[in-house]
Amino acid sequence: QVQLVESGGGLVQPGGSLTLSCAASGFTFGDYIMSWYRQGSGKERELVASISSGTYNTHYSNSVKGRFTISRDNAKNTAYLQMTSLKPEDPAIYFCKAVHTYTASREYWGQGTQVIVSS
Repeated sequence: QVQLVESGGGLVQPGGSLTLSCAASGFTFGDYIMSWYRQGSGKERELVASISSGTYNTHYSNSVKGRFTISRDNAKNTAYLQMTSLKPEDPAIYFCKAVHTYTASREYWGQGTQVIVSS
């Protein structure tokens, strides 16, 4: 059974930091591109960051570039999103997504973890 389980969300003050984790099971993690998306209240889901499966190439949206870092540990079947300098526009539900490197139709989503930025 395929599972992506996000954790690490919570309440943080502006300027603070959080690290999200996405634990994967039920598929060959190393064959998948891992991404983090977020969906704020009343907003569409948007891509935040992604990391490739082999070369670990990363991509970031302009809104988080320089503040967020995506990483993965294939031995632990886990992807991470380290978020620093959190801003009032960052609160959202953060979702983890896995897409097979060569077969885009093979994709999985987690249930999300909520991030709240408030003083």
